[in-house]
Amino acid sequence: MSVVDTIKEQIGENPILLYMKGTPRFPQCGFSARATEAIMACGERFAFVNILEHPDIRAELPKYANWPTFPQLWVNGELVGGCDIISEMSESGELETLIKAAVQATADKPAE
Repeated sequence: MSVVDTIKEQIGENPILLYMKGTPRFPQCGFSARATEAIMACGERFAFVNILEHPDIRAELPKYANWPTFPQLWVNGELVGGCDIISEMSESGELETLIKAAVQATADKPAE
Protein backbone atom coordinates (compact mmCIF):
# COMPACT_ATOMS: atom_id res chain seq x y z
CA MET A 1 0.00 0.00 0.00
CA SER A 2 1.35 3.43 -0.88
CA VAL A 3 1.67 6.20 1.69
CA VAL A 4 -1.14 8.13 0.01
CA ASP A 5 -3.36 5.02 0.19
CA THR A 6 -2.56 4.75 3.90
CA ILE A 7 -3.49 8.41 4.41
CA LYS A 8 -6.76 7.97 2.49
CA GLU A 9 -7.59 4.89 4.57
CA GLN A 10 -6.88 6.69 7.85
CA ILE A 11 -9.01 9.68 6.85
CA GLY A 12 -11.81 7.44 5.59
CA GLU A 13 -11.92 5.19 8.65
CA ASN A 14 -11.79 7.89 11.33
CA PRO A 15 -14.56 10.49 11.50
CA ILE A 16 -12.34 12.72 13.64
CA LEU A 17 -8.61 12.49 12.93
CA LEU A 18 -5.78 14.72 14.05
CA TYR A 19 -2.37 14.49 12.43
CA MET A 20 -0.08 15.93 15.06
CA LYS A 21 3.41 16.03 16.51
CA GLY A 22 3.35 13.71 19.51
CA THR A 23 0.26 12.28 21.17
CA PRO A 24 -2.70 13.92 22.91
CA ARG A 25 -1.14 13.05 26.29
CA PHE A 26 2.35 14.14 25.22
CA PRO A 27 2.16 16.69 22.41
CA GLN A 28 5.58 17.54 20.99
CA CYS A 29 4.85 21.14 19.92
CA GLY A 30 2.73 24.00 21.18
CA PHE A 31 0.46 24.00 18.13
CA SER A 32 -0.35 20.31 18.56
CA ALA A 33 -0.95 20.90 22.28
CA ARG A 34 -3.41 23.75 21.60
CA ALA A 35 -5.23 21.79 18.91
CA THR A 36 -5.52 18.74 21.15
CA GLU A 37 -6.86 20.79 24.05
CA ALA A 38 -9.53 22.36 21.84
CA ILE A 39 -10.64 19.01 20.42
CA MET A 40 -10.60 17.29 23.82
CA ALA A 41 -12.76 20.09 25.24
CA CYS A 42 -15.51 18.91 22.87
CA GLY A 43 -15.77 15.74 24.96
CA GLU A 44 -15.60 13.20 22.14
CA ARG A 45 -13.06 10.55 21.25
CA PHE A 46 -10.84 11.17 18.26
CA ALA A 47 -8.10 9.36 16.42
CA PHE A 48 -4.63 10.74 15.95
CA VAL A 49 -1.48 9.99 14.04
CA ASN A 50 1.88 10.99 15.50
CA ILE A 51 3.69 12.20 12.39
CA LEU A 52 7.01 12.14 14.25
CA GLU A 53 6.72 8.33 14.26
CA HIS A 54 5.66 8.25 10.61
CA PRO A 55 8.10 10.32 8.51
CA ASP A 56 6.55 8.99 5.29
CA ILE A 57 3.13 10.41 6.27
CA ARG A 58 4.79 13.60 7.49
CA ALA A 59 6.35 14.03 4.05
CA GLU A 60 3.31 13.09 1.93
CA LEU A 61 0.32 14.51 3.82
CA PRO A 62 1.09 18.20 3.13
CA LYS A 63 1.08 17.45 -0.62
CA TYR A 64 -2.08 15.34 -0.42
CA ALA A 65 -3.93 17.89 1.73
CA ASN A 66 -2.47 20.95 0.03
CA TRP A 67 -1.84 22.18 3.59
CA PRO A 68 1.81 22.66 4.56
CA THR A 69 1.76 22.54 8.34
CA PHE A 70 0.84 20.33 11.30
CA PRO A 71 -1.39 19.70 13.13
CA GLN A 72 -4.12 18.93 10.62
CA LEU A 73 -7.67 18.15 11.71
CA TRP A 74 -9.82 16.03 9.42
CA VAL A 75 -13.54 15.58 10.11
CA ASN A 76 -15.69 13.25 8.02
CA GLY A 77 -13.01 13.05 5.35
CA GLU A 78 -12.62 16.82 4.99
CA LEU A 79 -9.65 18.91 6.06
CA VAL A 80 -10.78 21.42 8.66
CA GLY A 81 -7.41 23.11 9.07
CA GLY A 82 -4.56 23.68 11.46
CA CYS A 83 -4.11 25.08 14.93
CA ASP A 84 -5.28 28.64 14.22
CA ILE A 85 -8.50 27.49 12.55
CA ILE A 86 -9.12 24.88 15.25
CA SER A 87 -8.62 27.53 17.96
CA GLU A 88 -10.92 30.04 16.24
CA MET A 89 -13.61 27.41 15.76
CA SER A 90 -13.27 26.35 19.39
CA GLU A 91 -13.73 29.92 20.62
CA SER A 92 -16.83 30.46 18.47
CA GLY A 93 -18.38 27.10 19.39
CA GLU A 94 -18.21 25.84 15.78
CA LEU A 95 -15.68 23.14 16.61
CA GLU A 96 -17.87 21.42 19.18
CA THR A 97 -20.84 21.54 16.79
CA LEU A 98 -18.74 20.00 14.01
CA ILE A 99 -17.25 17.30 16.26
CA LYS A 100 -20.61 16.35 17.79
CA ALA A 101 -22.20 16.18 14.31
CA ALA A 102 -19.40 13.88 13.09
CA VAL A 103 -19.88 11.56 16.06
CA GLN A 104 -23.65 11.54 15.54
CA ALA A 105 -23.29 10.82 11.82
CA THR A 106 -21.06 7.86 12.64
CA ALA A 107 -23.55 6.58 15.22
CA ASP A 108 -26.40 6.87 12.72
CA LYS A 109 -24.58 4.93 10.01
CA PRO A 110 -25.93 1.42 9.49
CA ALA A 111 -23.47 -1.35 10.28
CA GLU A 112 -21.87 -2.91 7.23
